[in-house]
Amino acid sequence: MTTGRGRLEERLKGQELFDLTGRVAVITGGTTGLGREIALGFAEAGADVVASSRTKEHAEAAATEIEARGRRTLRVVCDVLERESIQRLHDAVIAAFGKVDILVNAAGKAKMAATLDEDEAEWSKIIETNLTGTMRACQIFGRTMADAHYGRIINVASLTAFRGSFHLAAYAASKSAVASLTKTLAIELAESGVNVNAIAPGVFKTDMSAPFLKGTQRGEEQLMRTPMHRFGKLREVVGPAIFLASEAAGFVTGEVIAVDGGYLASGVNS
Repeated sequence: MTTGRGRLEERLKGQELFDLTGRVAVITGGTTGLGREIALGFAEAGADVVASSRTKEHAEAAATEIEARGRRTLRVVCDVLERESIQRLHDAVIAAFGKVDILVNAAGKAKMAATLDEDEAEWSKIIETNLTGTMRACQIFGRTMADAHYGRIINVASLTAFRGSFHLAAYAASKSAVASLTKTLAIELAESGVNVNAIAPGVFKTDMSAPFLKGTQRGEEQLMRTPMHRFGKLREVVGPAIFLASEAAGFVTGEVIAVDGGYLASGVNS
């Protein structure tokens, strides 16, 4: 028979699986949208968090919010289009904290355009940001994690990795490739103690997605195709991210987890 004290100890042990205390997390694109929510969620779960982006003001604001939650951080700008910039971020984190345990690649770019009319320079910039920027960060931080025999890499993919998306060919192609990169890197690092997974968010209103969704036919169709018939709340991506960053996901690697209100599971909704 389990006593009341025994049940409490079991609950506390279960909570420890999701405890990020003592971990150091870096989030590229971590000062706005889903990246910011993940950064703050990690801080609330006990991690020291460095949320970086290209904008100094955004990095300052995110750092202030992290510190308000009692965690350590840095104010470092980073542009994933430049390998040297990511390296500087990495080196600053190692100098300040001595290690890095968690990397979230949330920096992203999207622009609507008909595929036959897609500007090649714009196409290249989206691929460079979403895919090559993710690859650069995985290389730089992943090598340090592999040398330490521990790490959690979480890439932000998209439902467009599984479904075509009208007038978003460059974005969809980049995110499909992020999903593939996630799986390939996961098997390459599987014996090193580094787990690599991705989150594929459903329809969330962020600064990047709002122009595509607010008061548009596209937004109405997205709601119709989502069985929960609502947009995701930004905080609803935090739980899956904490899971993938925690000891609870010790045997989980190479997965792309959809957080989508049932979108991918859906057939007829009414």
